[in-house]
Amino acid sequence: MTATQPVKYKGLRGFFNFFLTALLGASVNFISQIVYRRYFDFDTSVFMGYLTATVVSFLPTKIFAFSAKQTGNTGREAIKFVVIALVALVVQVFVSKYTLEWVANPLLPSIGKFYREKSSHVVGMGFSFMANYFGHKLLTFRSTGMYDRIRSKSARQSEKQF
Repeated sequence: MTATQPVKYKGLRGFFNFFLTALLGASVNFISQIVYRRYFDFDTSVFMGYLTATVVSFLPTKIFAFSAKQTGNTGREAIKFVVIALVALVVQVFVSKYTLEWVANPLLPSIGKFYREKSSHVVGMGFSFMANYFGHKLLTFRSTGMYDRIRSKSARQSEKQF
């Protein structure tokens, strides 16, 4: 066994753990979007399903996917989680919408509307998964030092005022 194998294994294990927590979020997203679709248009129901899944999946993602249970930075991580989730939300809504408009509806008109919408939603969820994974891996559950720089800068500005 070489020194790089444990690192490689850890990376794959982290990805797999994220995949499992994302599967929870995707299930919530998928099912709640169907419920929301009864009351809203397609785009809005995708948006609402995503928001519901984001709320449900924060703690499992923090604890199980990125092993950040005891970082002491839950507030900061929640803010970063929401920012990354918003970026991934835009990805999901637009990919879902345009997959439906540009691919599913024109190429598969004989398939029922429900199945065209759900398949387009799943495509959007796939792209959103990738945006979430890399965003959370690179920013959310990792100390970037940005908070400390902002905090020290605001402290210096406060001192100048007095």
